[in-house]
Amino acid sequence: MFAVTIDTLPGYRVRRVIGQVVGATARPRNTFLDEVKGLGGDPNPRASYALAQWREDAVTRMLEAAYRRGANAVVGMRFDHRGISDTWNEICAYGTAVFVVPSGTVPVDQP
Repeated sequence: MFAVTIDTLPGYRVRRVIGQVVGATARPRNTFLDEVKGLGGDPNPRASYALAQWREDAVTRMLEAAYRRGANAVVGMRFDHRGISDTWNEICAYGTAVFVVPSGTVPVDQP
């Protein structure tokens, strides 16, 4: 399954727009790790790894939602991030679920 940040998929034609899909994950904040940089130290390298992993989790959930709805691609994918409370963050991946076919082909029995 494709997930792209652009609005088209080169070499493919959109046969059906299915609609918006969202994949979200909520993670606890670690105030101690967030404040380490403020103490004059280098940023915690685990924080960058964790954020990348959380984004991947959100993308995976978004793609699963798209697949369940009959899509084989998501276009216009974006990320959003917000604090839910003093102790929780939400990371969200969202986009438009579509069914695409290679350019120049006619699908057989496309739902």
